[in-house]
Amino acid sequence: DRFTSKFQIAISDAQSLALGRDHQYIEPVHLMTALLNQDSSAIRPLLTMLNVDVSQLRSSLSELLDRLPQVTGTGGEVQLSNHLGTLFNLCDKISQKRKDKYISSELFVLAAVEDKGQLGELLRSHGLTSQKVEEAIEKVRGGQQVDDPNAEENRQALEKFTIDLTERAEQGKLDPVIGRDDEIRRTVQVLQRRTKNNPCAS
Repeated sequence: DRFTSKFQIAISDAQSLALGRDHQYIEPVHLMTALLNQDSSAIRPLLTMLNVDVSQLRSSLSELLDRLPQVTGTGGEVQLSNHLGTLFNLCDKISQKRKDKYISSELFVLAAVEDKGQLGELLRSHGLTSQKVEEAIEKVRGGQQVDDPNAEENRQALEKFTIDLTERAEQGKLDPVIGRDDEIRRTVQVLQRRTKNNPCAS
């Protein structure tokens, strides 16, 4: 119940992925793949921010999935692996340290980077470190805690329908106002003329 709704959907998708591939256990690699493939993924923008080649990472994850043993005749039963259970516990621990009420998807990436298993090795080979992921999480969250199960959807809506002017300025994508006196003067003149010709506009 402590997972965000977005994370819960990814876990369900990971289960379906394991089932479809005749894998007996849901492994961390299943969940990471599900998070990347998720509609309006919360993880893809995070990884892009960290300069990770998401297509290459997805391809590497697919190779790991191909290496997992297949089991037939299990009647569609899939279990959570001990390894994934350990990562969930680590996610819970991290969320408590952050004083989050819910465990969000990005914490799984942070937990996986610290892990000594195959997924951790893969993420580190793509240049990820705990420090880099933590910094990206802070940037994505904007200092906010996860106190709502729909926090990830709300965050994406904010990014979709608003423009972060501070981020634009940091990236040098925002035209500076200083030194553009002529343009500002012309704009004011146009607005004054409009107001003069159409008093109702004021």
